[in-house]
Amino acid sequence: MWEIPRRFKTSDLKAPKLVPTSKETNKMLKSKKKFAAIGAATLSLLVVGAGAFAQKHFMLSSALRPEVKMQLSASVERDSALVALDKSTVVNPGEILDWTMTSENDGNAPALDYKTVGHVPRGTEFVAGSAKAEGAKTVFSIDGGKSFSPQPMIEEKQADGSIKRVPAPTAMYTEVRYEWADAFAQGGKLSASYKVRVK
Repeated sequence: MWEIPRRFKTSDLKAPKLVPTSKETNKMLKSKKKFAAIGAATLSLLVVGAGAFAQKHFMLSSALRPEVKMQLSASVERDSALVALDKSTVVNPGEILDWTMTSENDGNAPALDYKTVGHVPRGTEFVAGSAKAEGAKTVFSIDGGKSFSPQPMIEEKQADGSIKRVPAPTAMYTEVRYEWADAFAQGGKLSASYKVRVK
């Protein structure tokens, strides 16, 4: 049996924080008593102005945002043809599974620094050179997605007892991540794929 990977990452959008500065306000409040009323009025205007700015900015940021929908599909290579997979499909050792992740930005703003991650299911191993995504940089993980590199490295003990860093075998890959440098435009579609071999 095989499992459908469900771990995907997109860039998180964080609302900017409004941090009021209080140095000048404190100086005004500490001035002579005859300016206390002016200082209080100025402080009130600053607070009201900041609130209005925050509300306007929140309305703008909530109105313009990307909304990325993802779809995962898989097929198995059998008799020189691709057969679509579902949860009830049984796969055999040695068979190649093709995973395709399709992303569509249905929002009204581009997604910046868009990334998507494909999981290498347990009981399978990544097929070297199979990761494809137009316009994306591809990086890999061998530690369950904690770190990524174009070429993950491991330490290997040499015959003389020394330790040498060497490229990790693709059988150790646990995740494949695709990173797009260009903004993911609203209404745009992206596709990424990779293959795994059933052990």
